Amino acid sequence: MSMAGSNGVSITVSDEEECDELGRKRARVRRKRKKPSYRAKSELAQRVIRWLVKYWLFLVFVPATVLLLYEASRVGRKTSPEIASKHSSERARVEKRPLMNLNRLDPKYRFVHGVRERCLKLLPQEELEHLDIPVDEGSTGPVNKVLYISERDSLDLEGSTVLSSQLTETTRFNLFTGNQTLDQREKSFKVNETAMVHCGFYSDNGGFKISNEDKNYMERCEVVVSTCAFGGGDDLYQPIGMSGASVRKVCFVAFWDDITLSAQEYEKQTIGEDGFIGKWRIVVVKELPFTDQRLNGKIPKMLSHRLFPHAKYSIWVDSKSQFRRDPLGVLEALLWRSNSILAISEHGARSSVYDEAKAVVNKNKATPEEVEVQLTQYRLDGFPEDKRFNGKKALAEASVIVREHTPLSNLFMCLWFNEVVRFTSRDQLSFPYVLWRLKAPQNIHLFPVCIRKDLVNSMGHIRKAKPLIR
Repeated sequence: MSMAGSNGVSITVSDEEECDELGRKRARVRRKRKKPSYRAKSELAQRVIRWLVKYWLFLVFVPATVLLLYEASRVGRKTSPEIASKHSSERARVEKRPLMNLNRLDPKYRFVHGVRERCLKLLPQEELEHLDIPVDEGSTGPVNKVLYISERDSLDLEGSTVLSSQLTETTRFNLFTGNQTLDQREKSFKVNETAMVHCGFYSDNGGFKISNEDKNYMERCEVVVSTCAFGGGDDLYQPIGMSGASVRKVCFVAFWDDITLSAQEYEKQTIGEDGFIGKWRIVVVKELPFTDQRLNGKIPKMLSHRLFPHAKYSIWVDSKSQFRRDPLGVLEALLWRSNSILAISEHGARSSVYDEAKAVVNKNKATPEEVEVQLTQYRLDGFPEDKRFNGKKALAEASVIVREHTPLSNLFMCLWFNEVVRFTSRDQLSFPYVLWRLKAPQNIHLFPVCIRKDLVNSMGHIRKAKPLIR
């Protein structure tokens, strides 16, 4: 493009130069517009960083304080609903646990010399329906009669008839057990035709009170399957797999205390007007004699012959299990067929009492001191470290006990109970000792773990039992 003035010099500017000049101006303009925005963002970020550095303590502790106050207010609001909330949390935990074994009836098998066979060999179903209880032919064993020491005895048995309730402060012997001396303990293992032994129920004031209505029911039982749950520890599982004959002839009795009664009522397990929940007769025991619920549980477990005075046979099942076989069929398979008076589930992991003692301590099932007291006494008595007696495994798991109520088996259970009271409540430690002291009778045997698994569906303990508070 050409421009001229009237007086001056003409200057020629090309179109390309004009475009370049305009482009540079626009670029400068664009750069100048971007610069303030970049600086603003940078300054904002720096301010934020400086503010966070300056007030980070405030940002951390204020939310924490608010959360703490919220939790404190929740605790403060817990009054009477606290029990319900505990039950709700326990129920939630239980519901989360899959009860995979509940109501299973599938048989268990094992391999013997390479051949697969049924663990528990029951009679065919049609024979179970016509199974009768054998006629009592009287005792033919080394013990014909057992007398139970009580405070009502007219004889002065070396001071055993006098017992102060103050003993409960220093020993686990009390008005329920009587105060068995070491000399009486030693004499109790002497097998005679007539045995005299401590066996619970020493005093009328010793506790374990049962209503007259329940007593009348229990006195009519000839065959009984029993369990117990003290301290609200476990739920109630209905027995399955029974024949019609067992339904007619067998009593099913569950012993509860008030804690379990309350816990089960919350779980909608309500005792009917007839005293039953399903097939179980519920016996609510008052005035339990021990603060240790494990010891209270040994009473129905070991002293069924005292609770059911006219019963000929009993089957004990731990509360963590569901009994799933025909009771009369079990008696036939484990007792009548082999002419046994007691069958008990053997331990699956160990064979030696001394190995079991180490496991008990390691798992905090008992203190090292009380276990050592028991083992020291057993060593003084000459108890060997043999893992087997008469070629049989001697360490019992004892969650299932099947027995005939004969004088010998009754004596055995009394002696076992006394050892549990005197030493630790871990009955696995004392069972082999009692077996050894009684010369390991041939008609007492331990059945393998495989059979125990066929007898029950194991659920495990649902919740921790609450101790008895006096």
